[in-house]
Amino acid sequence: MSVKSIRKIVIICLSIVIMIIAGRAFLIRLNQKEPIVKGPGVTKVAKLSDYFEDLKGTPGDTEVYIMEGEEAGGTALIFAGVHPNEISGVLTTILFIENAKVTKGRIMLIPFANNSAFTTGHPGEAYPMRYSIKTEWGNRWFRFGDRWTNPLHQWPDPEVYTHSPSGQSLSGFDIRNLNRCFPGNPKGSLTEKIGFSIAQLIRKENVNLTIDLHEAEPMYPVINTIVAHQKAIDIAVLAAMNLSAFEGIKIGNELSPERLHGLSHRELGDHTEALVLEIETCNPIQDPLRGRTDEALILTGKDDFILKAGKLGLLFVPYDEHGSPIDERVGRHTSSVSEIISMFSELYPEKEIEFENMPRFAEVIEKGVGHYLSKPEDK
Repeated sequence: MSVKSIRKIVIICLSIVIMIIAGRAFLIRLNQKEPIVKGPGVTKVAKLSDYFEDLKGTPGDTEVYIMEGEEAGGTALIFAGVHPNEISGVLTTILFIENAKVTKGRIMLIPFANNSAFTTGHPGEAYPMRYSIKTEWGNRWFRFGDRWTNPLHQWPDPEVYTHSPSGQSLSGFDIRNLNRCFPGNPKGSLTEKIGFSIAQLIRKENVNLTIDLHEAEPMYPVINTIVAHQKAIDIAVLAAMNLSAFEGIKIGNELSPERLHGLSHRELGDHTEALVLEIETCNPIQDPLRGRTDEALILTGKDDFILKAGKLGLLFVPYDEHGSPIDERVGRHTSSVSEIISMFSELYPEKEIEFENMPRFAEVIEKGVGHYLSKPEDK
């Protein structure tokens, strides 16, 4: 056998080994889910497919955690993971699931709203597959996903995506963006069906208050703010005032745009009876100006390129050498959610919702997110 033939065989064998290693990593990403610990306040775990059967058995189906108090009251839905690369909302819902106890009314939580998008990363962005939070007992890992539904689960994208029911024309890839697919379409794509199932949950469970948790890049103007449907703007304004006055959290208010369709705060507010708000924190890993994309950037939010942009006045949030750490982002969400629910209960006392054992901003900053994460049972 010639040297040339041996070289070809070696190259083929190495290629097969690389494909096997890469394939294994892809399979792990598709199938492995982080453990979630059911806290003492969780009274029931449902699935999104319980509200829309066509979602059953699809990669879009996911868990709905329900906390019910002993005393009757209103119902709040808190969901995150519409964009799985916006992690502070995901961690906030998990902190609720593992720590909170509802004493009056109900709170429903969806940590992984677009479950399919947690199984992929954005092509060309070098996204890490996962990240870990340090705790007193060790590290707890979580998936880091993409902004869009996995193309393995929904393909191909159309040239133009026509939003239902408005008929507005949007970019073709937005058909895989859950936050352009509300209030959903029962006969549409997987992403549209996920949006429809969340809307159905709100209708069937008579949800009074809906809060969608997000993050945004520092160069995006809608950041560190509460975006509210017009029916809920009074709650947003009162919550922002209290967060600033009593906790030193500077947070803005934005009214949901009436002519941009598919957004949770617009469509769920228009097509259900719920009062709908969205909360945004700062996440530098989303900014295209960033440098190295790794787990450290996810957790610390420190980036030299974004720091330089801040000094040039190109950002919409204060940003210095401190970065935008995950404890700060989660703390903003826990306090904002708590204050929104408090203001809702004050304005609508007949639908009051009360809960306990959830940390607010100062506590999360002092003790860290990891302090509030439970240790999963060894399996």
